[in-house]
Parts: sequence; structure tokens; C-alpha cells
Amino acid sequence: MILTVLVALGLGGAAVALGLRAMAMPRIAAAARIAEMQAYGFTGDAPPEVAGDKRLVATIANSVGRLASRVSSRFKEAEIRNQLMAAGLYTTAPMTFLGYRVLGSALTFTTMLWLISAGDSSGPKVILFSVLAAAAGWVVPMTLVRRRAERRLEQVEGDLPELIDLLVVTVEAGLALNRSLQVASERFHGPLRDELRLTLQEQRMGLSTNVALTNMLDRCETPSMRSFVRSIIQGENLGVSMGTIMRNLAIETRKRRKQHAEERAHKAPVKMLFPLVLLMFPSMFIVLLYPAVQKFSAALGG
Repeated sequence: MILTVLVALGLGGAAVALGLRAMAMPRIAAAARIAEMQAYGFTGDAPPEVAGDKRLVATIANSVGRLASRVSSRFKEAEIRNQLMAAGLYTTAPMTFLGYRVLGSALTFTTMLWLISAGDSSGPKVILFSVLAAAAGWVVPMTLVRRRAERRLEQVEGDLPELIDLLVVTVEAGLALNRSLQVASERFHGPLRDELRLTLQEQRMGLSTNVALTNMLDRCETPSMRSFVRSIIQGENLGVSMGTIMRNLAIETRKRRKQHAEERAHKAPVKMLFPLVLLMFPSMFIVLLYPAVQKFSAALGG
């Protein structure tokens, strides 16, 4: 009985803590964004110190992740790193994220096992729901990362035509490509600005322009970004005018954006079919047919 009360108090405290964290989420997201910028050298200040408890949890997760990678060879550090970087999680180590998944799976399994066992359920039911909870704790973190990566890549794909237009103006005005990218990084917001600043920082660290742009392509593998990076690299290697390349590329990206918009418009009727059939049609049939059915039933009954 005492153990049940203690566990209930612990779960209640965790629920309150999660509620307070949800209320402070905007401020936490802004602080995380600033920390990522500082960690990659976008400012001259040193990155802030990480809280002791958070650092301890990250250390434990990293150790668990490395142990899991040794036990099973299917966990590739490079693949996890690519997924994290596509989602914009630059400061999260791949093995730490893997450790979070393992710990989340173990925690959900233990919690569900205790909750169902406290209800005097049957053995197969306990095992089934515990296994499902462990699977959810394992799958949900990666699903969230992939969805964040998809939204981020869509935003990069949508902002890239404006970037190319700005590069056309600045390059034809006489600025070098690196200086044009720096000007663009100061004008844009969101994921594209982060990628531009990271690319410029890699160039300051000694990487060539081609290598830095190739790294950006690895982080943001989209059709427009692929054309953008390959066009710049070919122009640098062949000595073609960068203004001409940017102008042709701007026309191509505009056409690609138009085609993407038309494709989404063609998919809209199919996506609207299920809400119509499941939500709107039943209510409309009730409004239209119920009076007729009622009168018909009354007539038959008379």
C-alpha cells in the first residue's frame, strides 16, 4: 500500500513537472536555438554551461547508447547523425539519442508493467500491453525526429528560391559568392539561415567552398538544394559566370515550386474525400432523409 502511494505521488509530480515544462516550452525552444548557434560559433561568446542534472542524464544516455550499438550492429552512428542533423539537432550526439530511445523504451515498459499489474490483470494482457508500451517508447522519438526533419526540409525547399533571387542580385552587383551568402544569412530566418551560417562557419574553419556546400547538401537533401549546390560547384570548377548560373537556377527553382504546388493541389480532392464521407455526408443525410423516413414510417404505421 505504501509503495503504491509513493509511486502515485511520483507519477503525479512528474505530471505537474511536464505541465510546467509545456507552459515554458516557447522560452525553452528559444534558449535551445541560441545554444545551438553559440555551440557552432555563430557568436563570439562561449556556450552556456549545461545544467548538472541534464548533463548527468546525457552522460548516462550516451553510455547506454554505446552499449546498445556494441550489442547490435544495426545501429549505424552515421545514419543517426544524418537524421539528427536533418532535423536541426546539431548538439545531440547520435549515441546519446540512441540511449534516450533505449531508456524511453525501458521506462515505458516498466511503467506499463506496474500499472497493469496493480490492476490484477491476466498474464497475457500484462505482457502484451507492456511490450506495446516498450515499442512505443522506442519508435516515438525517431518518429518525432523524422517529422521534424520533414518539416524543416520543406521549409528549406520553400525558402530556397528567395535565396537564389537574393544571390542573383548581390552577385551581379559585384559581391563574391561567400560575401553574398553572408548577406543572405543575415536576411533570412529559420532553418535556411542556420544552414547558411553553419556553411560559412565551416569555411572559416578552413574547409573549401565546395566541401562546405557539399556538407550542407548532406544535411538538407532536397531537389532544389541539390541543383543549387551542384550548379555552384560546376560553376566554380568550369569558371562560368556565377550570375548567369544563379539566374538560370532561379528560373528552374521557380518552375519546380510551381510544379510542387500543382501536385499538392491535385492531391487535395483525394485528401478531402475521407472527411467528406466520414463527417459531412452522414450529417447531411440525416438532415435531408430523416423527415422523409419519419413521414414514410408514420404512413406505414397508419
